[in-house]
Amino acid sequence: MAMARRRLLALASRLHRRAPAPPATEPWRRAPARFISSGALDRLKTPPFARPAARSAASSPWDRFGGGQKRTMFIQTQSTPNPQSLMFYPGKPVMEIGSSDFPNARTAMTSPLAKALFAIDGVTRVFFGSDFVTVTKSEETSWDYLKPEIFAAIMDFYSSGQPLFLDANAAASMDTAIHEDDSEIVAMIKELLETRIRPAVQDDGGDIEYRGFDPETGIVKLKMQGACSGCPSSSVTLKSGIENMLMHYVPEVKGVEQEFDGDEEAELAGQME
Repeated sequence: MAMARRRLLALASRLHRRAPAPPATEPWRRAPARFISSGALDRLKTPPFARPAARSAASSPWDRFGGGQKRTMFIQTQSTPNPQSLMFYPGKPVMEIGSSDFPNARTAMTSPLAKALFAIDGVTRVFFGSDFVTVTKSEETSWDYLKPEIFAAIMDFYSSGQPLFLDANAAASMDTAIHEDDSEIVAMIKELLETRIRPAVQDDGGDIEYRGFDPETGIVKLKMQGACSGCPSSSVTLKSGIENMLMHYVPEVKGVEQEFDGDEEAELAGQME
């Protein structure tokens, strides 16, 4: 047994001496570079590996609005209580003082921007606020069609450098300006309209215009503008909001009535028929 054991140990020693030592590992050495043949590179440049070509500017759907001119203006929109009216925020001031309403294309001749907006098929009313433009459309026209056209008209106007109004005297409505001959009641009504009521109405894309006060009947006459004109909830705004506030702060006020221009009265009569 002892002799057999010695033989096994000797055999194991000889086998160990014959086995090659494992190569020393050098982790800092990288594997030899594998070069890609020119043919393989050519194959990588063809589909499906090739990067798609950049879209040409001529293929942009906006090119029909400006000949491919690059635009950096970002216009935001906001809905109003009137589903036919939408507010457009160009990110720049619109009216420096007051507001301006264009109930039809005829009244828009003094403003290049309003005129351009009325040139879009389906636009029925335009209103300028301090930092927004409210556009009212006809019921049969879709906003999906109108929005790109309105965006383009607003961007073209601001890039042209034209004034908002051709006649500076027609720029802003000063209906709530307090005059020396105004009575104390009228002055209080105008101040409330300007400081408390007008900002809330403009938040909905519209405005109000003071048309007068009858001291005998206690009726205040107002004209609704922008998105508030023709809005289904305008009567609620007029009675529940404006009338209640005026009657609360000015006891001489007994009610509020809405006035319409001649064209608006004819349009309203046609809708009721």
